[in-house]
Amino acid sequence: MGKKHPWKPTWSEKTNAWIIDFWVDGKRIRRRLPIHDKELEPVAEARAKEIYAEAWRSSGQAATKQKIPTFWEASSLYIEAGGEARFLPRIVAHFGKNTQCDEINEIAIARAARALYPLAKPETVRRQLRVPIKAVLNFAAGNRRQKLPDTRRTRWLTPEEAERLLEAAANPEVAGLRDPHCQTLRKIAFMLGTGAGPGETMGLDGKHWNPATMEWWLPGTKTVYRARFVRLPSRTVELIWPVPDEGPAFPAPNGQPYVFRKNRGGQMAAAFGKIRAAAGLGPDVVPYTCRHSWATWFYAQTTDWAALLDQGGWNRADTANRYRKIAPADLGQRLLAHGWDFRPDRGEPVRFGEMVSLRFNGGS
Repeated sequence: MGKKHPWKPTWSEKTNAWIIDFWVDGKRIRRRLPIHDKELEPVAEARAKEIYAEAWRSSGQAATKQKIPTFWEASSLYIEAGGEARFLPRIVAHFGKNTQCDEINEIAIARAARALYPLAKPETVRRQLRVPIKAVLNFAAGNRRQKLPDTRRTRWLTPEEAERLLEAAANPEVAGLRDPHCQTLRKIAFMLGTGAGPGETMGLDGKHWNPATMEWWLPGTKTVYRARFVRLPSRTVELIWPVPDEGPAFPAPNGQPYVFRKNRGGQMAAAFGKIRAAAGLGPDVVPYTCRHSWATWFYAQTTDWAALLDQGGWNRADTANRYRKIAPADLGQRLLAHGWDFRPDRGEPVRFGEMVSLRFNGGS
């Protein structure tokens, strides 16, 4: 009786199918073949033999060691991919064309420092030698962070566009939206006046509203927004009134609380889309555009960078700067003419339609 081949399948009465069970390079391969006729043993055996051979081919390919690139080659590819080239020519010349990346260890770097920067300060050596070398080695190892295309939103609403959006939201039936209590209007007004995100807004509780100071406590989220107080301009207060003493402050158009999913901010997209279309605005205007608009409005009118960061809930200044768009010099006055007043010292009340000159008190 000949030796049994490892790939030889066995018939399973329980599953009514042929089964393979063998090991390839330390990995067990056990599965049921799609052959459910006991009389087709030759077919099952041929299929099992193919799987066995393919498994060994794959194992051999995985075990094949990839060719280690030279530092010269890796540097060239690194620069072509957009890496910093300023300090690399001297380093590449020092290592030559044949030094492989895996040969450059701490001893090799120390020798390069002694040869190229014998009198330099440690910080200079770090910046001009160690950092470029590590960047190339990380690139060669596939550990370099890939640069993503800039997908930042540049769209923000002018005060005049915002008025069209608010007017459409105040007449939802014209937009084909069943929203008897204008809940979409209330959410848009809140986002425009505070910079809160759509998901944040939909989850707010009325108990966190303080009418005495016109502030609302936003608990923030784990990954996107910091917890913070936001101060509501009077225009927003007028549009969201009344605010419940507690419970969901901004329910769905049908008056029911939102049942949050992972993409919670997207739950108002359908209602917002109808209002946007009725306002004659394009698909580039989305709920999140309100947050970009608020950042642009707030800074244009206050020039208070610290307050922008605090009320916007950003941890990084460069993130806030992506939201604050370049705006015309008269934006602050135009906002006041439409009733949007973000100044900390608001002075006399501003009537809708009234043009007012702004005076700044040393905002950063």
